[in-house]
Amino acid sequence: MIGTLARIARQLVADGKGLLAIDESNPTCNRRFAALGIAQTEDARRAWRELIITTPGLGDAISGVILYDETIRQSDRNKVGFLDLLAKAGIVAGIKIDAGTTDLPRCPGEKVTEGLDRLRQRLAAYAAMGARFAKWRAVFTIGAQGPSEGCIMANAHTLARYAALAQEAGLVPVVEPEVLMAGPHTIGRCAAVTQTVLRAVFAQACEQGVILEGMVLKTAMILPGTDCPVQDGLEEVTTATLTTLRRAVPAAVPAVVFLSGGQGATLASARLNDISRRALDARAEHALPWPLSFSFARAIQQPALEIWRGRDDHAAAAQAMLVHRARCNRAARQGQYRPDMELAP
Repeated sequence: MIGTLARIARQLVADGKGLLAIDESNPTCNRRFAALGIAQTEDARRAWRELIITTPGLGDAISGVILYDETIRQSDRNKVGFLDLLAKAGIVAGIKIDAGTTDLPRCPGEKVTEGLDRLRQRLAAYAAMGARFAKWRAVFTIGAQGPSEGCIMANAHTLARYAALAQEAGLVPVVEPEVLMAGPHTIGRCAAVTQTVLRAVFAQACEQGVILEGMVLKTAMILPGTDCPVQDGLEEVTTATLTTLRRAVPAAVPAVVFLSGGQGATLASARLNDISRRALDARAEHALPWPLSFSFARAIQQPALEIWRGRDDHAAAAQAMLVHRARCNRAARQGQYRPDMELAP
C-alpha cells in the first residue's frame, strides 16, 4: 500500500508535468458560465468538460485531472466515459471529495470544510470507478486577528482525517489548506499565517497516521493580499514562498503543488517560473527535498473558457488556448517560461 501510494504521488509530478483542476462545484461553474453568457445547464457543463478532456496534446503537460462528482460520471458525445478518455491520454483521474465550506460556529467570518460523513464509503466508490487520487480543500482568511486557532485546528484535523481515509481506500490524498489572497495583509503576514497553518496540518496528519510519503500538498504561493498597497515583485514572492515551505513542510512529502488562487493566467505562470528557477538553481546544501509543480484551475481554464463561450465553432480555438496555458505552466515548472511564449498561442 505505501509503495503504491508513493508511486502514484510521484507520478503526479513526473516529467515536468502538473495537475489540472476541473472540479468546480455546479454553482461555481454556473456563475462562471453566467458571466460569459453560457447556458447554466448540465449539458453545457458536460460539453465544457468534454472540450477540456479531449484537448489534443493535453497529456504532454498534464499528469492528472481533478474531477467533480458530476463530471466523473459523464461521457463524451459518443458515449465514451471521461475516465476512459483520460486513461487513453495517459492522465491520472482524481476526485474532489469534500462537500464545501460552512460557517464555523463562534468564529465570525471563518469557515470549516464539511464532508466527513460517509467519507469511507464515498472514497471506496470513487476508487472502484477508477480514481487514483482525491482532493480536499480548506480555506483560511487572514483578518486583523485571524485565522483563529479554532479555525486552524478544526480544518487541520479534518484534512488529516480525510487524508487517512483516502489512503485507507488506496487513493493519494491531495491536501489543500488554502490561505486566501483577499485582504490588505502584507506578504510577511501571509508567510506567518501559512507557516502556522502548514505546521498544524502536518502535526494533525502525524496524529492521524497519515503516510507522508503517499500524499501531495497543494498550497498557495506566499503573496501580499489583493488589497495590500505594496504588491511585492517576483523576487520577494519567491523568497517568501521557498522560505515558508522549507520551514513547514516535512522532507518526506513527495510533492508540493501550487494552486493559482485567482491569479491571472500569465502572472501565475511568471511566479511559478521564478519560484521553480530559484529552486532548481539552488546550491546543493539549499536544495529542496520535494519537487514543486502546479495544480491550476482558472489560470489554465479561464482564457479558453472566454474563447469558447458555449459555441461549438470556437471549440478548436479554445482547446488551442487550453493546451497553450498547460504547456506554459509546464515550462514554468522547469524554470523555462518566457513572456514571449504568450505571443503565439
